[in-house]
Amino acid sequence: MEGLLYIAAIIAAVAFAVLVVFLAMTLKASQRTLNNVADTLESLEKQMQGITNETTELLNKTNRLAEDINQKSSKLEGLFDGVKGIGETVNDFNQSLRQFSTSISRSATQNQDKASQAVTWGSAIMDLWRKNRKK
Repeated sequence: MEGLLYIAAIIAAVAFAVLVVFLAMTLKASQRTLNNVADTLESLEKQMQGITNETTELLNKTNRLAEDINQKSSKLEGLFDGVKGIGETVNDFNQSLRQFSTSISRSATQNQDKASQAVTWGSAIMDLWRKNRKK
């Protein structure tokens, strides 16, 4: 019986040794996996720093571009105000020309008889003058 106890102790010791060996192998594999994960995270961190720098630079360029556009649009507002003023002036000039044209047409219609008499008298005077000149 004592021999059986030794055999059981040896089997337990061997089982414990096998368990320790398998546990060591598992921990070793876990260590390699964790090292790979750590390397991957380190690489990812470097890439994120690069992306952050590029994003910051892009944001700065975008802000400068927006500022430039705002300045140029402010300058264009003055130009558009000037063009608007010119358009209003041309419109006022056209309205004045229409009023003048209407006034002339009205006067010509009202004084048509006087104008035809003036032309008749002018022709008569020219005929007399020519006759006097020939003599």
